[in-house]
Amino acid sequence: MRGFNEIIDHRGAGFIGSAVARASVLKGVDQILVLDKLTYAGNLASLRPAADSPNFSFLQADICDADAVAGAFADFQPDVVMHLAAESHVDRSIDGPAAFIETNVVGTFVMLRAALDHWRRLDRDRARDFRFMHISTDEVFGALGAEGLFREDTPYAPTSPYSASKAGSDHLVRAWRHTYGLPTIVTNCSNNYGPYHFPEKLIPLTIINAIEEKPLPVYGRGENVRDWLYVEDHASALMCVARDGQIGESYNVGGRNEWRNIDVVEAICDLMDEFRPRQAGPHRDLIAFVADRPGHDLRYAIDASKIERELGWRPAERFETGLRKTVRWYLDNPDWWQAIRSGTYRGERLGVIAEKAEAVA
Repeated sequence: MRGFNEIIDHRGAGFIGSAVARASVLKGVDQILVLDKLTYAGNLASLRPAADSPNFSFLQADICDADAVAGAFADFQPDVVMHLAAESHVDRSIDGPAAFIETNVVGTFVMLRAALDHWRRLDRDRARDFRFMHISTDEVFGALGAEGLFREDTPYAPTSPYSASKAGSDHLVRAWRHTYGLPTIVTNCSNNYGPYHFPEKLIPLTIINAIEEKPLPVYGRGENVRDWLYVEDHASALMCVARDGQIGESYNVGGRNEWRNIDVVEAICDLMDEFRPRQAGPHRDLIAFVADRPGHDLRYAIDASKIERELGWRPAERFETGLRKTVRWYLDNPDWWQAIRSGTYRGERLGVIAEKAEAVA
């Protein structure tokens, strides 16, 4: 199988991008350029398992910097672009939506413009094989009731600044396909979890707080439901789409693992009781219910039957096995997350501006 020159942009040192980079290097076929601004969520330590490979290179740059992006295309000459650029935390988007519009919308525009210019310069064979992959989220579809699944043709109904910015970027990608002919593919994934996950998200925050015997915050009563996807399964899905996905199509990527937030937190507590028992009592005693996030969608769930049927991809991990691996990884790799806790993020509550404004009103 022919290898690709592949750009993994902006979040290549982040959670999903670094998983793709590590998996690609392990496979040993593709040449990879990771382009990342190295914001608070970008961590070069997440790329360390890939960094010594001759197939791997790294460029620190901002996808909103048109000259830097154009230079990366000109120098690296990619066959595939995996556009993972996203300010991705809903709570942060409530406190500071401007960064989400800048990165997720303006940055996508810059990437599309550079990709189109690059694609138009390719010879016929390379132009035929080129693809621009835009990795998005199930949150663009809004919220589900107690039943039903998000399909590729589900109407968009974003409800947070984050999901609205991602919906906007999805629409831009499809517009560049329709208007200019750029070979694009869109993927929408469910909630990812696994090793190297920045500790502001539910699962890593719960694990690390449990390790430190701090309160384990749960929004509302923990009734919100998410479909969980192990990050290495997501990486394998993206590589599958890069090779076999059809231009102009969308693919939903999900784990078929729906869990309530409270059940996730309790499962982590039970694993911590097994791996590192607490003298003061079970870890469930640390659970603390807190005021719900403003506009918190009740349920997300992905119908992944299209990618399973057409491309033959399926997740390898059940949530129980993936969560066990994840808890074990955080226990075994304190240096990775302690460096984050001592720096830009210490586990504080985010996304409370709207809540405070409502209280004042």
